[in-house]
Amino acid sequence: MKKFKLFSDFRSYVFIGTIFLFSFVFISFNDTDDFELAKNLDIYQSLIRELRLYYVDEIHSDKIIKTSIDKMLASLDPYTVYYPESKIEDFKFMTTGKYGGVGALIRKDTAGIVIEEVYKDYPAYKAGIRPGDIIKMVEGIPVNSANTSDISDLLKGVPNTSVNVKIYRPYTNETKNISILRQQIRVKNVPYYGMINAETGYIKLTDFTQMAYEEVKKALISLKEQKAKYIVFDLRGNPGGLLNEAVDIVSLFVEKGTPVVSMKGKMTRWNQSMSTKKSPVDKDIPLIVLINRNSASASEIVSGALQDLDRAVIIGERSFGKGLVQTTRDLSYNTKLKITTAKYYIPSGRCIQALDYSHRNPDGSVGHVPDSLISEFKTKNGRTVYDGGGILPDIVNKTEYMNPLAQFLTQNNIIFDYANRFYFEHDSISPLNEFILSEAEYNKFMDYLIGRNIKYKSGTDKKLQELIKKAKSEKYYDKISDEINKLQQKLKHNVRDDLIYFKDDIKRILTYEIIKRYYFRSGLYEYDSKHSSDVLKSLTLFKNIQKYNGILNK
Repeated sequence: MKKFKLFSDFRSYVFIGTIFLFSFVFISFNDTDDFELAKNLDIYQSLIRELRLYYVDEIHSDKIIKTSIDKMLASLDPYTVYYPESKIEDFKFMTTGKYGGVGALIRKDTAGIVIEEVYKDYPAYKAGIRPGDIIKMVEGIPVNSANTSDISDLLKGVPNTSVNVKIYRPYTNETKNISILRQQIRVKNVPYYGMINAETGYIKLTDFTQMAYEEVKKALISLKEQKAKYIVFDLRGNPGGLLNEAVDIVSLFVEKGTPVVSMKGKMTRWNQSMSTKKSPVDKDIPLIVLINRNSASASEIVSGALQDLDRAVIIGERSFGKGLVQTTRDLSYNTKLKITTAKYYIPSGRCIQALDYSHRNPDGSVGHVPDSLISEFKTKNGRTVYDGGGILPDIVNKTEYMNPLAQFLTQNNIIFDYANRFYFEHDSISPLNEFILSEAEYNKFMDYLIGRNIKYKSGTDKKLQELIKKAKSEKYYDKISDEINKLQQKLKHNVRDDLIYFKDDIKRILTYEIIKRYYFRSGLYEYDSKHSSDVLKSLTLFKNIQKYNGILNK
């Protein structure tokens, strides 16, 4: 395995020698699969040699071999990933939440490399960088055609070193040259916690990197000191992270020594069960956990274990369904492989993996675990739960379907652009607990959109176009053309009418985006903790503690 990863630091002679050595080692074995591996590695070496000798353009061996590794691993599952030496900082960030850089998120769109978000009190923010700024140069290198990964690598670096950036600010038509002093960036796992009302505490956990347990514990203790009698623990949108952090977080709410998760894989010597090793902070306080379709992995271990142990009521949407465990293996030349090694099982014995990567469809797509293979399990109190499809909440509260206009405005960053424009026109806004987007401001937003003469299509529009195309190919169009024309007229969009019809949804999204400009992500979560339907449903349940207890004791 390690010799195979020599491909990542390619030098032709070392590479060829390694391939032959690898072939010799495997051919010396009798197992058929080892022979097939050796044979195909020999073919692979021959293919690379021919490409290097005869391909019309210059071959960058490191790039094409990295591509082949990535494609090979992608054929297994999305979680088995190779990290070359140049990406080790990304790997460290995933596990520690720390990296050396400027504290900004970037994305690429038609305007170029755009600042998506800046972290409060970190270098980019201190240097005057703001969301919506367009990066033109980094260290004198034009970046218009570069990808975000390359630019991110340029912005990252050793703390206390400088990086020079040229930005263009479209909202003020300014171009600025800015020197940013890098520092160690640590993104908090708990960006916000606080009291929703006099009796209910709220904790938002966004990741499970190192210190997640300590941050949640600190938040929980603080809320109890503020006389919290109930806790809302928000795991919505949390993609997961370190397994041990998940187990430790469960320990905050249950007896020490409580089983939380077990892992089973090919390497039986790695199979293990994990129980809580820390004493609880409060094993009795009424607890509601919020999840949605983007809550995955460690989020599902925490929410699933607390559900199986009848320790919390789960509210929201069915979770993502990632029941796979990854282990990190060190490879040659300071590279790493994050590899799926096992499936995990929560206390009831169920595995919540939703997608079956081991049995792909003929077209290569991945299907869900079929209903015929989904099994029934029991919680500690005898409630029925199921495997094979994420965590199903005790109270399902589906997020409303985003209307087609709101989808268009979000996906095309139009709301993002307007929030930036608003920010540069207003020095401040009301405090979070008072801020409301006025009708006058929404009318200005409508005028702004109409002035941009936007065109968008709904899902119905797209399906109608497919019908027209199919009808023409099958020679039916002439028979139904009058009906189609009438339908097209009925579906014809009037942007102003749609902005009024969908106002509540669009206004909510715009409000969140504007709040983020002034109060950053922590302010966004604070605002959401008092306005989201999931939280409001939680507060309603806490008011009826008999119903809360009844759910856990069915």
